[in-house]
Amino acid sequence: MNPTLRDAPVAQRLEQGTHNSLVLGSNPGGSTSFAAARMQAWRWTKGCGDCKSGVPMKINHLATLLAAISVTACKPAAETTTAATAPTAAPAPSAAPAKTASEAPEGFTSMFNGTDLTGWKSNDEVPGCFTVENGTLKVSGGRAHIFYTGPNGDANFKSFELRAKVKTTAGSNGGVYFHTQFQEKGWPDLGYECQVNSSHTDPKKTGSLYGVINILALQPDQKEPQGGTHIRVPAAPSKDDEWFDYVIRVEGKQITLKVNGETTVDFTEPAGWDPATALKNMPGRKLSSGTIAIQGHDPKSICYYKDLFIKAL
Repeated sequence: MNPTLRDAPVAQRLEQGTHNSLVLGSNPGGSTSFAAARMQAWRWTKGCGDCKSGVPMKINHLATLLAAISVTACKPAAETTTAATAPTAAPAPSAAPAKTASEAPEGFTSMFNGTDLTGWKSNDEVPGCFTVENGTLKVSGGRAHIFYTGPNGDANFKSFELRAKVKTTAGSNGGVYFHTQFQEKGWPDLGYECQVNSSHTDPKKTGSLYGVINILALQPDQKEPQGGTHIRVPAAPSKDDEWFDYVIRVEGKQITLKVNGETTVDFTEPAGWDPATALKNMPGRKLSSGTIAIQGHDPKSICYYKDLFIKAL
């Protein structure tokens, strides 16, 4: 026998013998015929001029091997392991996990869980104005307000710090109220509003303490509105379709608003403050205590909120 084949695996020796005369037959079902294989083994041994050790021993040895091969070939595919098995199909990718709210910073309470409106109550002035989309609070559809009730339904803050991420879309308007209370319809009468507006036609932009200290970006054809103090800027400190950080802090009589870390308002409510006379048609703009509300402004406005956290001071 060729020395190379002598050291080769049995299957290779059977297929690549000196005379290349061993070809295992298969029945129509795909399994090898044991009788045919035994006869072919005998023929292969008889025809091999190098095999001098005796025909019966060689036949018995090969027949035993071929019987094992035949039995293996007849087993169901699930019970047989061969090098020629078809590659296993990759498992279908699992669905992406639902997005949830970020973990609250130390000392803060998360106001929005990113999955539903637990802890909030909408006045449903426009049903469906407030929805959850991809882990964010989406505001769209028209005028309505949603009020924070908290885990126990009695949320109430005096001095506090509120942090939020907000995103506006083209032409949208919105706002965040504080020191307010649930109201079934209309613009909330009580508390202050922190403006959300990057490109709406209203010149009072994001970072305004609405109607009190206005971050004002006038278009060429716009006149300066009446009421409050104006801080003129060329454009809003926020941009549409970009998340910005909004910080609203009330400590005693001081109100501080920050947009992306920059202070836009630092207002101290004066002693004897009377909004009915100091402001235009805003008699409820006064510090007291109350909850937080988010505003839906008009049918064309779409705004998003996430990572809403609050801490009592």
